[in-house]
Amino acid sequence: MPTALVRRPGPRVADGLVTHIERRPVDASLAHAQWLGYVEALEAAGWEVVEIEPADDCPDAVFVEDTLVVFRGTVVIARPGAESRLREIDGAEAAVVSLGYAPKRIEQPGTLDGGDVLQVDDTVYVGTGGRTNSEGVRQLRAILEPLGATVVTVPVRTVLHLKSAVTALPDGAIVGYPPLVEERELFARFMPVPEESGAHVVVLGGGRLLLAADCSRTAELFAGLGYEPVVVDIGEFQKLEGCVTCLSVLLN
Repeated sequence: MPTALVRRPGPRVADGLVTHIERRPVDASLAHAQWLGYVEALEAAGWEVVEIEPADDCPDAVFVEDTLVVFRGTVVIARPGAESRLREIDGAEAAVVSLGYAPKRIEQPGTLDGGDVLQVDDTVYVGTGGRTNSEGVRQLRAILEPLGATVVTVPVRTVLHLKSAVTALPDGAIVGYPPLVEERELFARFMPVPEESGAHVVVLGGGRLLLAADCSRTAELFAGLGYEPVVVDIGEFQKLEGCVTCLSVLLN
């Protein structure tokens, strides 16, 4: 059974960082309920969910994607670009070690957020200009290229992370909301979607795509292509610039 790593939101989740949007109040109780719904959707799709040890003193710890990068069975412990998030990585590392991985690490002065890393087959796109710096990319390239990866950098200016702007369908097509995607020519196949959150998909396997509840037109578009949208409400996390990809790391 494939494994999904998650981390439950802590009591300070409402204090999470925001950079490109206006801060809005976050209901911590509702966020926890939405997180449970997200976990249930993963389990219903056949994923074994493993919880990373809670980090209640870290408001952004629920966005576990930023702590890890996985490529062909190799796990890389990221080094978040926001100093307040550095305390999140030890628990993430302990979790993957307990599952039998021998992870690599991004070291200072490199910074790398997992949300800036998008994999499409052997191509690994890495967003730069926000939380991920050039030294972080250099270190990631040194780890992944010997494994067969081609690392491509993508400037990120209008959103928090690369995967805030684009993700990929199972067939390799890059999906994005055009007003937020400035470097479309870097992608071999780009498919525009009609809603911002429609650019965020988690590929669950078996033709299923995990999507946020506020992109019904995009869900219809994907259903017309033969995919099965699995819709979850993550509205409280979207207030913190989160999306469906941010809340898990899938270990295939």
